[in-house]
Amino acid sequence: MKVNWRLFAFLSVFYVIMTVIYYYVGGEAVGITGMLLSACLAGMVAFYVWFTQKRIGTAIPSDNEDAEIADDAGELGFYSPHSWWPLPVAVSAVAMSLGLIIGWWLTLIALGALIISIIGMVTEYEKPISQH
Repeated sequence: MKVNWRLFAFLSVFYVIMTVIYYYVGGEAVGITGMLLSACLAGMVAFYVWFTQKRIGTAIPSDNEDAEIADDAGELGFYSPHSWWPLPVAVSAVAMSLGLIIGWWLTLIALGALIISIIGMVTEYEKPISQH
């Protein structure tokens, strides 16, 4: 992670320098704003990765130059093999986006459906196991 946060910190500094150069060359306001926001985003990622590295406190296999690919293997998380909940989340998000074009009434309905479907997806495996 040492390389990761240093890379993003370098990118943040690079974007700031390019923003200053772009400003003095006579760049437009939208470009200056976009490059400053890119610098802020790279800085936030650099801070997060640095903070995570400090919290973990140990070197990860990607920091070791002699590490093998298998050294970084491990459990990545739990992925539901048969969940239908991503479908209503996606449909609600699309309906909410289309609601901005069609009308606010559709946006509000889709927002309610999106909230319900996100709650369903998050709590899918929180149901108690039956006692049978």
